[in-house]
Amino acid sequence: MRSQTLWRRRDFVLLTAGQLLSTAGSQVTTVAYPLLVLALTGSPARAGLVGFARLAPTPLLALAAGEAADRWDRRGIMLAADAVRAVAVATLAAAVMLDAATLWLIVAAAVLEGAGSAFFSSAQVGALRAVVPVGRLPAAVAVQQARFAAVSMVGPPAGGALFGLGRGLPFLGDALSYGFSLASLLAIRTPFQQDRERDPARLRSRLAEGFRFLWSRPFLRTTALLYGIGNFALPGVLLVIVVAGRRDGLSAGRIGLLYAVFAAFLLLGSLASPLFRRRLSMRAIILFEMWTWLGSGLFLIWPSAYVLTAAILPQAVAMPVTDSVVVGYRIAITPDHLLGRSESVRTMLAQAAGPLGPLVAGVLLEVTSIRATAAVFTACGVVLAGWATLSPAIRHAPRWTDVDLRPAEGGPAGSAG
Repeated sequence: MRSQTLWRRRDFVLLTAGQLLSTAGSQVTTVAYPLLVLALTGSPARAGLVGFARLAPTPLLALAAGEAADRWDRRGIMLAADAVRAVAVATLAAAVMLDAATLWLIVAAAVLEGAGSAFFSSAQVGALRAVVPVGRLPAAVAVQQARFAAVSMVGPPAGGALFGLGRGLPFLGDALSYGFSLASLLAIRTPFQQDRERDPARLRSRLAEGFRFLWSRPFLRTTALLYGIGNFALPGVLLVIVVAGRRDGLSAGRIGLLYAVFAAFLLLGSLASPLFRRRLSMRAIILFEMWTWLGSGLFLIWPSAYVLTAAILPQAVAMPVTDSVVVGYRIAITPDHLLGRSESVRTMLAQAAGPLGPLVAGVLLEVTSIRATAAVFTACGVVLAGWATLSPAIRHAPRWTDVDLRPAEGGPAGSAG
């Protein structure tokens, strides 16, 4: 079956289009948040605090979001999450335009946006599986990665340019993007979950069931922990690029362009993903990404924002390839009734340290040097490469051909659309 057949599935196209616009809005504010804080306070540590506030709800609310996705209507959860995010970011946009924004208002908006993203993401995994056949999940995940990369090329430069025109404009655009996501969700016909009876088990037992499913599978457990280190390091490295760029006198638009170059290589990796999947084993794909993390060490020799951006470009190519096989495999083997809880446990493990990345980077940038800060995140790359190389779970990584492609539990998920 050709990958193009995904685009003949109406509900997959609607889901993808809505998330394309929503992700574009979020990417616009990726640069705008730290630029706004730096403009108001001049403090890298406070810019890191806002980055922490935006990311922290994901691991903190992961278990609650996963339980909600398995117990309640996933479409309703996604609609509510979009509405909360739209109101939060629109309020911040209005405050900025009225010169009434404060650090704590920015933090509050970031927290609410992050909380909405936590619930949306937990439900969205089930939505993807509902509108895509199980055998096409790696291709669908690759499409998601390409979508993210494409808007990341445009979003940060656009965010920097809009910020230069008016500090509230990037946040207004983000709020409007959530409105487009709402409209696309309302137009989708496929149910986002299989028929299910109410589970009388206690909440603790239900959460434990999701934990046991993931933890009892060494490959899923190990990749979640590896992602955890990577999710700590990458936001920190990206904040280093912003601060180093400002130190070197780069404009907001030019810093956004550096983010766009990184995104262009993410898109390249997404487009090349089928080739990698045909030629390489899952273990080889994972090791390829892990060893590219060492590239940030070049910044220690030549501390320039341009050098650091160039050093992480191979990593940008590798990341979507890894996601296409690891995420696709994980979604395919998880029963629908466990998908939300299993993903919530994985999210908690993989994202627990993520919010600390920009926070630690901000503090280190304020109390030490840019080079010393980069050294900390380079050390994370050394840990990732060594662990993945020596791990028995990665050494015996599964093959996609081992996946049972029949719809799980006799339901319609994966066959509709």
